[in-house]
Amino acid sequence: MNSVWQQVTLATLPLQQWRQVSYVYRIVGSLQNWRNGSWLMQHGDAIAALLISLVFALSPFVATNLIGVLLSACILFWILLTVSDTDKRAGLTPIHLLVMLFWSISATAAALSPLKRAAFTGFGKLSLYLMFFILAARVFRSPKLRSFCITIFLHVALVVSGYGIHQAIYGADSLATWVDPESPLAQSTRVYSFLGNPNLLAGYLMPAIWLSFSAIFMWKHRVPKILAIVMFGINTACLLLTQSRGSWVGLMVSALVMLVLLRYWWSPILPHFWRKWGLILAFGGLAGALVLGYLFVTPFRYRIASMFVGSRDSSNAFRLNVWRAVIMMIRDRPILGFGPGDLVFKQIYPLYSQARFSGLSAYSVLLEITVESGLIGLTAFLWLLTTIFSQGYYQLRRVRDLGDREGFWLMGAIATVVGMFVHGSVDTVLYRPEVSVLWWMSIALIASFYVPQAATSQSSQTPEWVEER
Repeated sequence: MNSVWQQVTLATLPLQQWRQVSYVYRIVGSLQNWRNGSWLMQHGDAIAALLISLVFALSPFVATNLIGVLLSACILFWILLTVSDTDKRAGLTPIHLLVMLFWSISATAAALSPLKRAAFTGFGKLSLYLMFFILAARVFRSPKLRSFCITIFLHVALVVSGYGIHQAIYGADSLATWVDPESPLAQSTRVYSFLGNPNLLAGYLMPAIWLSFSAIFMWKHRVPKILAIVMFGINTACLLLTQSRGSWVGLMVSALVMLVLLRYWWSPILPHFWRKWGLILAFGGLAGALVLGYLFVTPFRYRIASMFVGSRDSSNAFRLNVWRAVIMMIRDRPILGFGPGDLVFKQIYPLYSQARFSGLSAYSVLLEITVESGLIGLTAFLWLLTTIFSQGYYQLRRVRDLGDREGFWLMGAIATVVGMFVHGSVDTVLYRPEVSVLWWMSIALIASFYVPQAATSQSSQTPEWVEER
């Protein structure tokens, strides 16, 4: 059974042999001599890290068109790095293969779409994100550049969440009807910071929460650790103040995942009592905090209760109407869908909608992918997710056995992907550039740890964190 699972997740795929016989892969390093003679390109990965950091630094504050320009610059530089690469052995992972499969299916769906021009526009946007993932996965192979990019993102996120806290204290105008007008919370403040939408802000803060949590263990000195704790607290508080129900559920599920990962990471050094009861006590503590929040925090109680009242809540009613229409859309084109992109959706959706409001998207990443690229695309996406988590586990086991502290970044990335996926299952945030780049960044972090299983072995060295105990 384990052998079958490894084959399904491409864990044992001989990528090195494929690279040796692939005609396409021969373009890698074709300009190697030029790079060796270029002072600038000898620092190519560092320049790429600066471009990635620039995307993180500007995305919460600028228009989406400028984010597209920055992503295009990243892609052009990735092409330059690839054709002049001095290391042909690294870079390709099972995650890359599934990303390319998903990209190919989306291209086919665009080619067969009834609205080809709009579909290829959406396909172009998707390609920007996927190529950004490839560049980030390459850059993040370097622990120093990985830490640099994450640090830049966390400092920018601190500014974003800090302004959100400011809005909670001093008030902020609602730019849209984000709460049911008949709810007791109709006049409450849902913070949105620089992103203009509380749900979008919540999606943006999910990776900030878990990467700042990881930074508590990764940053070595006292002051940086205190800063990481402050970041974690402010990011978490700001996400809660968005009153985004989907992100709350995503945060809870990702917290459970993080607890499991920490239990696995520390299991070799935990006393018997904590190995047996630690996870149960942690889950119980989290459940207790949720119960206390429900009993004593009025906004939390009303927002949680509104998830279970069905169409009596206006936000629920809107999503239910959209999902009904989307299911009818899927029934009409179940194989490869209508083609990728919001432009296609906006033109097709009114033909199926029975409500008086238009929908921007399917408000669910799974339904959105099925509408765009059909059941074939959905299958590829689920296969991709399975491979991401499988590779995350394999590589976490490897770095744990080596005693490599970089594993905390890996755990933060895994928890982030879980939280963002849960949130995205009931919202549209994963399709917004500010959040989408962070989604693919998190996947790139997991891919960057890849080492073929055939090349891994149990280390005989005593892990660093055991020696410090």
